[in-house]
Amino acid sequence: MTENAVTRSYEIYERAGELIPGRTQLISRRASRFANGISPVYAQSAKGSRFIDVDETEYIDWMSGVEAIILGHADDVVDRAVEKQIRRGSLYSLNSPLEIELAELLVDTIPSAEMVRYTKGGGEACAVAARIARGTTGRDKIIFCGYHGWHDWYQAANYEADPVSGEFPFAGIEPIGVPKVLAGTVIPFPYGDLDALRLLLDEHAGEVAAVMMEPLRSTLPEPGYLESVKELAHAHDTILIFDEVSCGWRLSVGGVQEYLGITPDMTVLAKAMSNGYPMGAVVGSRAVMEPASRMFVSSSYWSDNVGLAAAITTIRELKRRNSAAFFLETGEKLRRALNDSIAGAGLSGEFTGLHTHPNLTLSLPDETLLPKVNTLFIQEMARRGIHCPMGFSINMAHSVEDIRQTAEAASESFSVIRSGLESGDLDSLLLCDLKQDPFRRLVR
Repeated sequence: MTENAVTRSYEIYERAGELIPGRTQLISRRASRFANGISPVYAQSAKGSRFIDVDETEYIDWMSGVEAIILGHADDVVDRAVEKQIRRGSLYSLNSPLEIELAELLVDTIPSAEMVRYTKGGGEACAVAARIARGTTGRDKIIFCGYHGWHDWYQAANYEADPVSGEFPFAGIEPIGVPKVLAGTVIPFPYGDLDALRLLLDEHAGEVAAVMMEPLRSTLPEPGYLESVKELAHAHDTILIFDEVSCGWRLSVGGVQEYLGITPDMTVLAKAMSNGYPMGAVVGSRAVMEPASRMFVSSSYWSDNVGLAAAITTIRELKRRNSAAFFLETGEKLRRALNDSIAGAGLSGEFTGLHTHPNLTLSLPDETLLPKVNTLFIQEMARRGIHCPMGFSINMAHSVEDIRQTAEAASESFSVIRSGLESGDLDSLLLCDLKQDPFRRLVR
C-alpha cells in the first residue's frame, strides 16, 4: 500500500483556523468528522466519481458532496447548460422565464407541488417553509423531527435542555446567538413515536403551525407510520412538511413521498436537485403556498439563472437516465461487495439501510470499541484512496470498477480492524484522533 500524503491539506487547514471560525463552512466537512491527519481535507478538482486533493492524490468519493452530487461531479450535460446560461447572464434586473420553467417541472415531478418558492440552500428553504406555515395558519409553534438547518427558528429547540442531564435535543449544537425569546416555539419529537407526537399536538392544540420532519434517513419507516403522522397533523389543522433536502431524489425523482405514496402539504428540496450548483425550493399545495404572496419572503439570488438552469437540467437528466433503477442496481452491488469484504476478513456485520446509502454496522465484542473501529475504518480506507464516512452516498458516476476497488480496500481495512480486535490493541493502529459526530439527529 502506498501511503497518501496529506501535508498540504493540513497546512491549509491550519491556516483556516486563523481565518475562518470553525475552519469550514459546513460542519460535515471538518477534519474531525473523518480520520483527522490522514483523510484529505481540501480538494482541487472533481470529476465523475472521484476527486483530486491538494496533495495531488486521487480518491474515489463516496460522500458525493454531502449528497448534493447525484449525477457525478462536473457532469458534462449539466455543466454545458450552466456554461450556456452564464454567457446569457447569471442574474438579470428582470425576472427570468427559467423560474417558470423550473416551477412547472417541479409541479410535474413532486406530488405535493402546486406552487413553488426558491432559495439557494436547504437550511434557508426550511426557514422559508416555517415562515409560510406560520403565516398561512396564523400560529407560531412548530413540532419537528430531524435536522432542518442552522436558522434561529430551528436551533431554538436547544433551549429545551433536559433539566437533569443538561443534554440538548441535538447533541453538539448549543444555541449560542439564538434569541432566548424563541424558546418553546419549536418542539422535537422522536421518529416513529406516534404517541409522543399525539401528546404534543394535544398539549399545544390550536398553537401548532406545522409538523416538519425528515420522512426517513437510512431506513424505511414502518408501514402506515407517515400516513398516521399526516392524519394526526390534519386532525389539528396543522400543515405537514417533509424535509427532503437529504433524502429526496435518489429513491425516486419524485422523492420519498412518491416512493412511499404519501403526499405532505409542503416539501423542502435542495442538495441533489441541481448536482452541486446552489439551488433550493419550497413546494406545496396551493392552499398552503398561496398566502405567501402576502408575506415578506424575498432575496436577490433566489432567482439566479445558474441555479435554475442546473436544477432544470439535473431533474431532466435524472428522468432520462432512469436514475431510480440505477441507484437500486448499483446500491445493491455495492452492498454485496462490501458485505463480502466483511465476511472475508472474518468479521461479523453488514452494510444496512437503504440501497441509496448503505451504512456499516459491525458486531463487536464490546460496543465501547465502536468509535475506535469506525475511525480505523475511515483511516484505512483513506490510506487506500477511498474517501468515505461510515455510510456510502452513491452518485450516477460510480462504476463497477469503483465498487471493485472500494471492496478491495475495504477487505484490507477490515483485516486491519480484525488484527486490532484480536490483539486487543486498536490504539496502536490509530494514526489519528477519534472521529467526532457533529450532532445527533432525531430520525433514523
